[in-house]
Amino acid sequence: MSRVALASVVALTGAAVLVLEILGTRVLGPDFGVSLLLWSVLISVTLAALAAGYALGGRWAGTAPSAARLALLPGVAGAWVLLIPFCRGALGAATRPWDPTAGLLVCAAVLFFPPLMLLGMVGPYAIRLGTHSVDEVGRVSGNLFAVSTLASVAAALATGFTLIPVLGVTRLLMAVSLALFVAAAIAWLSAKSRGGVVAAMLGMSLAVVVAGRSQAHVPGVLAKIESRYAQLRVIDVDNLRYLLIDGSPHTILDTDEGEPRQPHVYAAEIAADLFARHGRMLLLGLGGGAMAEVFSRHGWDVDAVEVDREVARLAAQFFRLKPFHARVVIGDAREEMRRSHERYDVVMFDACGGASIPFHLVTREAFAEAKAHLTPDGVVMLNTEAVGWQDPIVHALAATLRTQFRNVFAMPTAEPQNAVGNVVLMASDRDLDVTSEQLGDPVATLSDDDEHFRVLSRRHAWENRYDPRMGRVLTDDWNPIDLRGDAINRAMRAKMRTILPDSLLRD
Repeated sequence: MSRVALASVVALTGAAVLVLEILGTRVLGPDFGVSLLLWSVLISVTLAALAAGYALGGRWAGTAPSAARLALLPGVAGAWVLLIPFCRGALGAATRPWDPTAGLLVCAAVLFFPPLMLLGMVGPYAIRLGTHSVDEVGRVSGNLFAVSTLASVAAALATGFTLIPVLGVTRLLMAVSLALFVAAAIAWLSAKSRGGVVAAMLGMSLAVVVAGRSQAHVPGVLAKIESRYAQLRVIDVDNLRYLLIDGSPHTILDTDEGEPRQPHVYAAEIAADLFARHGRMLLLGLGGGAMAEVFSRHGWDVDAVEVDREVARLAAQFFRLKPFHARVVIGDAREEMRRSHERYDVVMFDACGGASIPFHLVTREAFAEAKAHLTPDGVVMLNTEAVGWQDPIVHALAATLRTQFRNVFAMPTAEPQNAVGNVVLMASDRDLDVTSEQLGDPVATLSDDDEHFRVLSRRHAWENRYDPRMGRVLTDDWNPIDLRGDAINRAMRAKMRTILPDSLLRD
């Protein structure tokens, strides 16, 4: 087998390893959320599979090595990858009653361990084929490891920056399968195996056909985008429009009236009642733009920072966000705060819902940066998902806010008190109080369903406000919030499965 052919096989299989590892977050994210736990599991499965592959490949290479046998490794791996889009839904449903961590481990192992192990076998086997004397071992192995690693680097960069946003998950899986069949065909051609080449060609044809049919329309799904940061879906169910980020809800809108259908939006709106004048708001996390629109109605000027350009585009296209609602800046919230010298009456952290919590936005240092942008009587608000009013995450966030502000309390939005839902925290150095008249009259609004929902949401949040006091301060150096966030995310997903059909939550 020529060295060029051998290097080509090694490059294609090395690239496939990194693409599969990164793609795993998008394959499993809709069921388990994209969290620190998911990344830990995927990295562990990848390393364990490669270790097994190295050991098996070295042993297999010692018995009659040939190009035809080498071709079997990427060929079988490509066939396995071809099946992943069809198996992940059923596997996720089968493991759903299990402990979530166990379910994640099993799904990751079943879907990714076999193909990654086969790809791990390629390196030792290729070294044996490329070595004709003991003196060549170091040079051949070094060259092939370098080729494989460089291909992996290129694949990792391309996957995150280009391939996932352009192709999407299923088509990219098919592209990986196609590349592995190409690697198998190269090896079979070197072995002059016509049957093997025919099998590889059939596999390539099947991958192309499946990729062409992977974007079938699902009724109710208005948009599905694989951005650089998350899988985004816009779906309509029963006159409600949802923005799902990695399968978890961020924005819910009444499509008939165009009004938000999440109580925490109106709980946060109470901050506007603390000021006698129209103020300025910095919104960290745009989502569908409901928060920006509500404050804009009060005459407030809103600057919004959103890290994902595609989220901002969907907010404008499907959730009625207009340029006069907010000036939207695409970027990381803390980075933009460092760049800006503007002052605001309200800084609203609304990036802590959805599939994961940006850990760098909920630390003592992050809140100190937010405080530096406040007017003297300014208010910081933070919206977070929680399992019950007394969730440890609420206490931790309150303790962290308390390092910067004299007055901190939490406003719950869910019922009963142990249910999964949103809690809005309010913090300031000023006294925080609103009147019953400002909150609205629930009886007087009975004839208007939208206004009645708004008033009830506001009154419930304000009248049940409490002072969480049992948390530990989160810092840039110590912040285990991913662990709690993962549990909350699982609870929210379980709730959403009772509302939305599985066909709308995954491919």
